[in-house]
Amino acid sequence: MTHNVLVVDDEPKLCDLLASALSQSGIQVFTASNGLHALKVLECDDIDLVISDWRMPGMDGPQLLAEIKTRYPHLPVIVMTAYSTVKNAVQSMRNGAFDYIAKPFDIDELDITVNKALQFRDILKDNQRMRAELDEHQQIDSLIGDSPNFRRVLHAIDSVRESNATILLTGESGTGKEMVARAIHKHGNRADKPFVAVNCAAIPEGLLESEMFGHRKGAFTGAVADRVGRFMQADKGTLFLDEIGEMPLALQAKILRALQERVIEPVGDPRERKVDVRVIAATNKNLLEAVANKEFREDLYYRLNVFPIPLPALRERVEDIAPLARHFAQTLGVTAGKRITGFSAEALQAMANYSWPGNIRELQNCVERATIVASAAVIEEEDLPAYLFASRSADRGVLVAEGSVPADLEAALAQVEKSYILAALAQSNGVQAAAAQLIGISERSFWYRLKKLGIHVDKIVR
Repeated sequence: MTHNVLVVDDEPKLCDLLASALSQSGIQVFTASNGLHALKVLECDDIDLVISDWRMPGMDGPQLLAEIKTRYPHLPVIVMTAYSTVKNAVQSMRNGAFDYIAKPFDIDELDITVNKALQFRDILKDNQRMRAELDEHQQIDSLIGDSPNFRRVLHAIDSVRESNATILLTGESGTGKEMVARAIHKHGNRADKPFVAVNCAAIPEGLLESEMFGHRKGAFTGAVADRVGRFMQADKGTLFLDEIGEMPLALQAKILRALQERVIEPVGDPRERKVDVRVIAATNKNLLEAVANKEFREDLYYRLNVFPIPLPALRERVEDIAPLARHFAQTLGVTAGKRITGFSAEALQAMANYSWPGNIRELQNCVERATIVASAAVIEEEDLPAYLFASRSADRGVLVAEGSVPADLEAALAQVEKSYILAALAQSNGVQAAAAQLIGISERSFWYRLKKLGIHVDKIVR
């Protein structure tokens, strides 16, 4: 890999000497006689390392260093000085220099220092590339789709992303609420600040206040050190409160105060802390019903519902199933070591006919399984999980000609029951307790139905 190094010195002979020495290592060397000239070179060429003299007429080394750190913060700079005092060396390092070398310098020492700086630059470039690829995947995952229902979501994102308004994302589980929240943050005016996500249903009620606002050492049993809460972690950035409908009523009042007054109070600390946080909340519950049932504070609901964005279920954007499936197949195929080029027409039709109770999350799980099973580059209908076809079989058993009745009512009802159970298991990744909750029955009743219908969970969910 060829590296480009810029040498800045007002002595032409020294520039030539360094160019000759570095060229032997396969480095392409650019030269500049002063700081202003160096900045012009940086504007035109992709430079991996700057080696600059300390004292130069006009813009000197410290001034050039400061300018580079402002314009190109990840570009390493090595400072050269004939005045190799500890003061100059320490000052340059404090101001952001990667390292320094003293004149007259040893060529071997120069090579070692330059190689370390270039290795550092390569690591930074790799990290930036991987971060960019990750951001691209996140953006694609959240923004794929061209159906009318999803275009309304994209329009809403574009309208609100630059504001600091509180957003409430609503929709069924698996519709991509966190991905939309990340897209809003990434394309908004806080993109370079933290994005902190909290699942309000996943944290025990007794720990949720400490998790949100932090605590002081000794505030309660087990508080062995100070803890910074999620609000402070997200300061100047975005706080994503997922499953906000599951938040206990006692804590809702404190969340409301934090949103209204922009202050928090850590547990065990009477001092208030100011926070600047953009809040995006999400729920799959009907919060107005929760308000009517006294399960959610009305004032908090209206504080959160400043800019609501309802996310459509996947069955309401059938046109997007195929492009989403193709994207998942391509990315998951790489993970599985396979090159998946697409789906057969029959496979796409089967996915379009399914109701997708688990929405995008269920589609991703389905495609992942199909990618593993597929023996060719094109995913066929038989590669798809069996539960996709259970509802179709149920429909054939229940939907009869007008004026007629099913020949076997018990068998038809059992088929419908089986299709619901299979769909719930697929959505919950085979977790029986969660599947039972999805269809509103007890775990014991769910287990009884599995046995009665001959459903083996380990054969359904991969």
